[in-house]
Order: sequence, then C-alpha cells, then structure tokens
Amino acid sequence: MVVFWRSYKCNLQTMKKSVTQGFVTVLLFFSTWYVLQQVDWMSVFKVETVTEKTEQKLGDLFWEFFKMTEKENTNQFVINSIDSLISKICTGNSIKRAQIKFHILDKDEVNAFALPNKRLVIYSGLIAAVENQEELSGVIAHEIAHIELNHVMKKLIKEVGLSVLISMTTGGGGSDIVRETAKMVSSTAFDRSLEKEADIKAVEYLIKANINPEPLANFFYKLSDNESEAIKYLSWISTHPDLKERAEYIVEHSKGTITKTEPVLSQETWDKLKKEIEE
Repeated sequence: MVVFWRSYKCNLQTMKKSVTQGFVTVLLFFSTWYVLQQVDWMSVFKVETVTEKTEQKLGDLFWEFFKMTEKENTNQFVINSIDSLISKICTGNSIKRAQIKFHILDKDEVNAFALPNKRLVIYSGLIAAVENQEELSGVIAHEIAHIELNHVMKKLIKEVGLSVLISMTTGGGGSDIVRETAKMVSSTAFDRSLEKEADIKAVEYLIKANINPEPLANFFYKLSDNESEAIKYLSWISTHPDLKERAEYIVEHSKGTITKTEPVLSQETWDKLKKEIEE
C-alpha cells in the first residue's frame, strides 16, 4: 500500500510538471508571436521602401518608352479639359490630385491604362469613342481606382517578379524586357477580382464627385454589343471580365445612391474637345 501511494504521488508530480511545462511552452509561444506581430517587418527589411523607389523608376521608365514610340497630345485645351475631369474625381474623393500624372497619346485605340508611380495614360481614340463626358469620366475613375488600390504594382510583381522589376530600374533588364513589360501593362487586363474591385470603386468615386456612374455601364453595354469589332481597337477587352456582367454590377452598385449629378464641362467645352480630338 505504501509503495502504491508513493508511486501515485510520483506520477501525480510528474503530471503536474508536464502540465506546467506545457503551459509555459504555450505561454512562451504566444508571447513570442505577440512580440513578432508588433515588429514592422516591411521596414526592417526595407521592402516597402524598395518597392516605392522601384515604382517611381518604373513609372518614368515606362512613360519614356511610350513617349518615344507614340505621339503625345500637347493641345493645351484638350489637356485642360481632361484635367478638369480628373480634378473633379480627385477633389470629390480626397485624392491628392498633384500625385496623378496624366498623359494623352494620339492613338486610335479605345484605351486608357495606369502605369506605376500614379501615371495615367489616355488614348485619343477613347475620347473620340465615348458619347459623353460621363462615359469618359467613368473610364478615368476606373483607372484612378487601379492606381489608388495599388493594382498596377501588384500585377507587375505577380506577373514579372520584384527582382526583375528592380533589375529593370538599375539597367540590368535590357530594352527588350522594358518594351514587353510596358506593352503588357497597356494591353492586358488585371485579374477578374481586381477589375471588379476597380469598377465598384470607380462607381463610388463618381457618386462622391456628383458624376452619374450609369453612363460607364452604358459604355460597357455598347462595347459588348459589338465585342468582336471592339477587340480590334480595345486590345485588353478580350481578357477583361464579361462586359455585360461588369455593366450589370455597376448598375446594381449604383442603385439608390445617385442623389445629385452635374456636368463637369459645359456642353460647349465638351463639343470643342471632341472636335479637337477628331481633327
């Protein structure tokens, strides 16, 4: 009986010791995890800084490519008119207008796209193709959404890789890689989820800026009605989500939210802009 009692006490002490050790181990694990969570690893490894510097250099690098290969529109009336649309969207949404650098290229493609470092490129073909300023504002708002949501760098890092992008900005990428990457940015779509996110954000931008978002949906509907013909001009359309689907969720997201809309440009200014572009 005495032997049994001693054995029982020994086992009990062993169990208590094991439980205590287990508790201490768990406590140490969560304490360490908590401490690690407080560390800004992006700053420690300077990843964010590297990406920001890379983005700035990439934006300049890509724009230089387009500037050398395409003709930039320097018509001050055209520039001022588009600037008014961009400024209206930015002001209504507390977006720093000065950070967005936009360029207009004289090209027949119905296209607009974002570049790194908050650069926005608009083709004259898009301005010529839209029926009204609200449609154009909708496309511009969509591209600003890509910029503000950092979709451009997410796409580049995913499809090209950060190391390659850094190499490009330090002169180690070669002109061929720069050319192909620049073409990719201008002519291929973002992932379906990112496109939808940008569409919905664009609707929110337009509503806050008192611009009717429904014409953006109408623009997509029109393109979808003649999609095979549109693909000839709108190079990224075939890889975007279904245009009718996009138009439908833009309309759905707009329901009950439009309380006040007003044109940014006067009808006279809009008519003159269209004329200047089409000449």
